[in-house]
Amino acid sequence: MMQGINSFPVAAIQMVSSASVEANLNRAQQLVEQAVSHGARLVALPEYFCFMGHRDHDKLGIQEEPGAGRIQDFLANLARQYGVWLVGGTVPLKSGDPTRIYNTLLVFDPSGNQAARYDKIHLFGFRKGDESYDEAVTIQHGEPRVQTVDAPFGRIGLSICYDLRFPELYRAMGEVSLIVVPAAFTYTTGSAHWEILLRSRAIENQCYVLAPAQGGKHENGRRTWGHTMLIDPWGKIVSCIPEGEGCAAGNLDLAHMEEIRLSLPALKHRRGSLAQTC
Repeated sequence: MMQGINSFPVAAIQMVSSASVEANLNRAQQLVEQAVSHGARLVALPEYFCFMGHRDHDKLGIQEEPGAGRIQDFLANLARQYGVWLVGGTVPLKSGDPTRIYNTLLVFDPSGNQAARYDKIHLFGFRKGDESYDEAVTIQHGEPRVQTVDAPFGRIGLSICYDLRFPELYRAMGEVSLIVVPAAFTYTTGSAHWEILLRSRAIENQCYVLAPAQGGKHENGRRTWGHTMLIDPWGKIVSCIPEGEGCAAGNLDLAHMEEIRLSLPALKHRRGSLAQTC
């Protein structure tokens, strides 16, 4: 934690993105402006904030070179314009494979400089009845490396959507003040697991979790779960937007986080790697 900072206002944006990049960027800017007007100094956009195509392969048509492109420029300018830390949901970046993109989370500092990049490691696959998803068809796995970034209030751990089901990723981040989880959980899996997984990650790691999500019925027919949340280190939901566009906001109370870590020092009680006995 940086000296002198005990509280830091943050916000997570919920969207119902369409197949129009222009419309999505315009709406994202409006929602970020709304969050900033209420005092947010860090704003997080959801996974696929810029594009939810009619078919999985549609995202290949808007992929960008790392470091250059309309969507990346938009995020950098947005962070600079409003003077905020901006977690740029996900952006489709070229992977070197013409049939797959990286699904990439980018973080920009208040000067508009890219402060961190994380390529989604765990790719969602689900099949139940007529409902079927396989991200690996159009997305390239990111390298299995933990990505964190230092902010004024402490360290941020980066993850995306399906990563939420892999607690070892978050343990490997070390002590962080905030975990971000931009997501587009399906209605089926979200209604069953989203909240309990988010609260578990907050409790296990004794930190805040900020989870911006897609939340509603999209023009491609897909329905996403929503329930964008800010959760405190005790697992309490500070703010939640169930469905539709909006903003879940609150303060990172760093004194509260330290109090929890002192009264229940679970992070210090860990015994390291456990050997398998059978």
